[in-house]
Amino acid sequence: MEAKHPIPSNDQILALSCSNVGVGPGGTTAMLARVSIVDFKGNVILDTFVAPTMQVTDFRTATTGIEASHLLASDPPLFDRVQQHVAELIKGKVIVGHSLWHDLSVLGIPHPAVTTRDVALYQPFRNALRSPNQVIGLQTLMWHLMGRRCQDGHIHPVENARAALDLYRTVAAEWEGAISLGDWPSCLPPSTFSRCYL
Repeated sequence: MEAKHPIPSNDQILALSCSNVGVGPGGTTAMLARVSIVDFKGNVILDTFVAPTMQVTDFRTATTGIEASHLLASDPPLFDRVQQHVAELIKGKVIVGHSLWHDLSVLGIPHPAVTTRDVALYQPFRNALRSPNQVIGLQTLMWHLMGRRCQDGHIHPVENARAALDLYRTVAAEWEGAISLGDWPSCLPPSTFSRCYL
């Protein structure tokens, strides 16, 4: 059977993860505060804080470790510059991550759905944990499928990107084999985030 989608080479694969702070009343709206990208080997391609575009009402320090000094005193790059740089880095690449719709949403960058590998949506992972219709947290996936802890303490986007990449690599041959034959082995992301995908 002829391949519908070519299997990507390792240099075409990047993993992406973001950390957010809260803006607006109660800090419930997410705003990008840090973005990390690693290559297939886990080497850091980008890891930067991002200057806030609105007043931060909740730094979410307990979970992110981000404090005001990271975003206000350290003179991080402006959002527009980071957004453009990330868009250039991921253009034409397969991106791996966990709940990528959140990352793409805060970045304001749509990406072709066929070139995303979201471990939160991969159906065999969900089936293995007997939760076929639920998004399973990265920490839970790592512990149950790889016997490894992650996110102990603060959530760190480089660690998260590497963890998602490690999960992907354990099943890359099966995942890419299915896609190459036109079988999509993942659930769809939430429809409210359809703008994040091309």
